[in-house]
Formats: sequence, C-alpha cells, structure tokens
Amino acid sequence: MKRIIPIALSCFLAFCSCSCRNKENQQPAPPVDNKPETPVNYDATIWTTTFDRSKAFERSGVNFGKAATMSPNVVRLTGDRYQTIDGFGLAITQASCYNLLKMSPNDRTAILTELFSPTDGAGSSLIRVCIGGSDFSMDEYTWCDTKGIENFAIHPSEYQYLFPILDEIYRINPQVEIIGSPWSCPRWMKMGVDNSGAYESWTSGRLNPAYYADYATYFVKWIQAMQQRGYKVMGVTLQNEPLNHGNSMSLYMPWQDQLALLKVVGPAFENAGLGDVKIMIFDHNYNYDNVDSQRRYPLNIFSDPAASKYAAGSAWHNYGGSVSELDAIHTAAPDKGIWFTEASIGEWNYKRLGFGGQLQEDFREIILGTLKRYGKGVTLWNMMLDDEGKPYRPGGCSTCYGAVSVSHISYALSSLDRKSHWYDVLHTSAVIKKGAVRVGTEGYTATGVSYLAFSNPDNSTGVIFLNESSTDQQFVFASSARSVSVKVPAKSVVSAIWND
Repeated sequence: MKRIIPIALSCFLAFCSCSCRNKENQQPAPPVDNKPETPVNYDATIWTTTFDRSKAFERSGVNFGKAATMSPNVVRLTGDRYQTIDGFGLAITQASCYNLLKMSPNDRTAILTELFSPTDGAGSSLIRVCIGGSDFSMDEYTWCDTKGIENFAIHPSEYQYLFPILDEIYRINPQVEIIGSPWSCPRWMKMGVDNSGAYESWTSGRLNPAYYADYATYFVKWIQAMQQRGYKVMGVTLQNEPLNHGNSMSLYMPWQDQLALLKVVGPAFENAGLGDVKIMIFDHNYNYDNVDSQRRYPLNIFSDPAASKYAAGSAWHNYGGSVSELDAIHTAAPDKGIWFTEASIGEWNYKRLGFGGQLQEDFREIILGTLKRYGKGVTLWNMMLDDEGKPYRPGGCSTCYGAVSVSHISYALSSLDRKSHWYDVLHTSAVIKKGAVRVGTEGYTATGVSYLAFSNPDNSTGVIFLNESSTDQQFVFASSARSVSVKVPAKSVVSAIWND
C-alpha cells in the first residue's frame, strides 16, 4: 500500500476491551456487555459504537411496534433497488498471519470467530489476499521466481503463514470470498519503465509485453491453486496500485498497459473455465496519483469494447483524492461494478483524529461514501499488526496500524486493541449480508445523520447509521403492519437488522 500523508457479536469483547491501551492517549475502552439486557428474543437487533468507546459494538434489541404512520420520525423503504453487495472485510496479509499464528490456538480462534462466524460473530464474508509478497510479508517473492512459467509453484511461505489462517477462516465461515491482488509480477517478466531491457528490482519496473501470455497463465494457475485448496476466489485485480513506483514491491502499469494485458488475461480465464472470476481494473487512488495522463484510468479501458467485456469493474483506494470521483465513474459506466479494496489507518491519521474521529471519517467516506455510489464491497487493509506496526518490509509502511493491534510480547487476546477499522467491518458485516441489495428510503432525516438500508437474501432488512451530531436521534422504520424504532446516539455508528 502507498501512504500519502495529508467486531462477535463478541462474547469475548467484555473480557478483552478493559485491557486495551490506546496509543493515542485516549482512555482505554471500558468493559462492555454485548449481550441483550434480558434473554428475550428481540424482533430487531441493534449494535452501537460511540466515538468515545463507552459503547463498543454493544448489542441491544427492540420488539416490533404498531405501524407508526403518524410519527414525524418515520422512514419507509421504497421500491427502488440498487447494487448487490459482495461483502465487507479486511486484508489477510502475511504480516496478519504471522501475528495471528503467534497467538495461542484458543485466542486466535476467538478473534477469528469474532470477525468471521455467521452465528457467533459478525459474519465477515470478503477478504483481500496478496498474490505473492507485499510490503506486509516476510520477504519479497512471487509464485514463479525462477524464469519460465513452467516453474510456477506455490511459494513455501504460503504453507507457513497464509494457508493455516485461511484454513481456519474457512472452518469458521466456508462462504468467505477472496479478492486477490499482486504487488509485482515475477522480476523476470519486468522491463524498465522507459521500455528498456531487463529490470531486476522488486520496486517499480514495467511488465514486458513479451510476457503478457505467461502472466495471464500465472493468474490462472494462482486461482486454480487457491480453488484446489477450497478457497473461493471471487475476483482479482491486475495490479495493486499500478501508478505507484515506490513501496517494497510494485509494478508500474499505466492504463495503456493494463488494457493490453486485460485482452490477454480475459481470454485465458475463459479458456481455463474461470469466466466467473471477476477481473477488477485499476486498484488505486481516487486522484490517480495526480498523473494527468492517467486520469479516469478505468474509463479509458472501458472505452475499448474488446477489453471492456472482460472487466467486471474497478477497484479503489483512498490515499489521495475524493470518493466523489466514483460519481463520474458510475455515470460513465453504470454497468460496471465498483469495489473499495484498500485503506489503512496509521500514525498520520489516527494520532490526529483518534478512535472517534477516525471511525467517523472512515464510516462517512469509505463505508457510506462508496455504498451510496454503487460500491459492491469494502476490504480494508491489515487485519492484525503488533503494537509496533510490525512486521513490515523495508521500503513499506512503518507507521501503519492493523484493524487490531496485538502485544508483540504476549500475543494474548487480552492485549488486543480493536481500532476503528475493526468496527467498520463489524457494523457492516453484521447487518448487510452477501447478496444484499441496497434499497431506497423516504421520510425522516436529521442533520448530521446519514443512513443506508439493505434487503438481505433471507428477506431481513439491515440499516447502517452514522450520527455525527451531538444530539441523540430516533428513527422509526414502518410498514403497514409494524414498526421498528432505532435509537442512534449522538456521535455514534449504529447497525440494525430485523426480519420482515
């Protein structure tokens, strides 16, 4: 990832949160009881996280009331239907796997259950996995570091780090899907950025057109290897941050190169029977790293029919520019999907904003910001780093935080500091299920409060709220037969779900 300066429904949370220590000099989150006040089976379940963490994914419930058609706070669902949702989650980087494997088996299972379990956790259903190494792996590598695609083989470090964690995740939730992204092609496929000869560095360089077919085969073989292990690959991006010349591993891939590569990768997927694996293009910042010739990168590819037919849509990061860029992308290509694939927290934003400010900003800009612009899913960056931000590669991000930080001394469940990204994923995954459809609403609104509603495949309704104001608000979702009253405290994120 490139830094530009400017969670199970958890029965474990009460035990853990009292020992968390916030590096930003905030008070540690107090113990929280996530269980309903009484063992009643409520009609609607609500989770609340306040900016001061006095409530941290705290669960409560309400029962249906009579239709409240005369209430001034009524919201009704309309017949408008928008995009289908793929899910929400975090990146299972090698660094995350390293830290998870340092935990005791019971502690590791507890935190993975909190995130992934559909019954005992939030049910996160989407993760991002690096295709080869990244700035958060133990080394720089690909799955074909010896020249010749016939030398393709699973890298040994995946057996050591990635596969044990993925295996456990899939035991907890077999429906999890993966977005794969490469930080670099094998070095023997590289040439200089100026189209010169062989380029030996992991950082920057350009894909030599002579190896487009081999690289297409590389993608095919990676997907097949993952599928043979029982992992569900929903899609891949052709290059992480294609305009990034830095980082420990990178590959410069302007839109002209990606368009040409897509015309080779697309048919290779079809010929291998992988036509249902989505190819997502771009996978970089809203501002195109301020490179004028690369602005509207995805639209330049979509404008070529021969390439566009293989592209499911575009993927995005927010290290530069504004989420409003997605308005132009959707307007010009309404048939193409939009996915948000990476954002990190770290010293540059978290120390400035603290837990509450970061939760507010990311829920507004990433969660609500992309979903209301037809986003189909969100994956945030490292699931877990230690309390020193490690491990990371030289040249990578040394000031990043994981969604969860763990003590580099004890690696104990009680040492976990669940940060804002953790709650972003919990709040969305708990009430917006894979296959949900965003639906329209009409009626009550309040200054400083934003919300979106979704219809899940089981016909339940999920709603997410952000209240940036200093006033508690009450929303009444009503039909002709019943109503659901949801309290949204001042300065909070709230999620609610009920069965219709």
